Amino acid sequence: MDYQTVLDDIYRDIAPWRGSGTVARYIPELARVPVDKFGMAVVTVDGRCFTVGDAGERFSIQSISKLFACVMAFRLLGDALWQRVGREPSGTAFNSLVQLETEQGKPRNPFINAGALVVTDVLAQRFVRADTAVLAFIRRLIDQADLNYDSRVAQSEMAHANRNRAIAHFMASFGNMQMPPEQVVEAYCRQCAITMSCVELAQAALFLANGGVAPLTGERILDVSANKRLSALMLTCGTYDAAGDFVFRVGLPAKSGVGGGIVALLPGELALCVWSPGLDANGNSLAGVQALELFTTYTGRSLF
Repeated sequence: MDYQTVLDDIYRDIAPWRGSGTVARYIPELARVPVDKFGMAVVTVDGRCFTVGDAGERFSIQSISKLFACVMAFRLLGDALWQRVGREPSGTAFNSLVQLETEQGKPRNPFINAGALVVTDVLAQRFVRADTAVLAFIRRLIDQADLNYDSRVAQSEMAHANRNRAIAHFMASFGNMQMPPEQVVEAYCRQCAITMSCVELAQAALFLANGGVAPLTGERILDVSANKRLSALMLTCGTYDAAGDFVFRVGLPAKSGVGGGIVALLPGELALCVWSPGLDANGNSLAGVQALELFTTYTGRSLF
């Protein structure tokens, strides 16, 4: 497959969508990002890399970090993790508290904010700094020591994290938080403020497309069964409450973030990442979803 030509065609055809949508204004630092940025990268399991646009520019990965944190928590607890967080699509906004009342403080899945806070709580019990542990894990996946988080974005998120604090305290009232909620929220905000490029994110997620083995380092991250299960969670829960429509249009496991990034997998073949900061009503990159739909259309390659 000539992926470079595919990416060039997508870059040309995505023009009507570039600059569309709204940046995440509830995090002031993210509101400063130019809405017309667009980058896309494809990294194959045999080591090839194809890029277009701003694919080498680092941006705030936001909720994409939940994927790597969840992998770490699963490596620590195994199936016991699912006693504290579910595996079902939420059908509600990523920062909603609605279901927590009726479901006794157990979040629907690890990719909404409530679930990510439980995952962070698991990591905070094991590591002095949960966010630093997540950062170190991602650095190891791609052998990139200079990855870091943006302190201004982290501070901006902390200053506007009242809803996440409410979610954490509410779950604590049901006994589903073991560490101090404020400590968990701070770690979560720093974790979301990690900055990476499309190329780096595709490389970091490539182990999921490679049966659980990180191709850049040869390290086995997950066994085959766990790799299948976490990839399935990406498919059903990775794009907030638009997961059904995303699967219908794109047909790939994916995880999105309100920084405008979406990382996706074609199992056995490649990982890809697209970045465009303008978001749709569900918090997914508007141009990014369209670009991924074009990718599976032009290549004829998806799960289906």
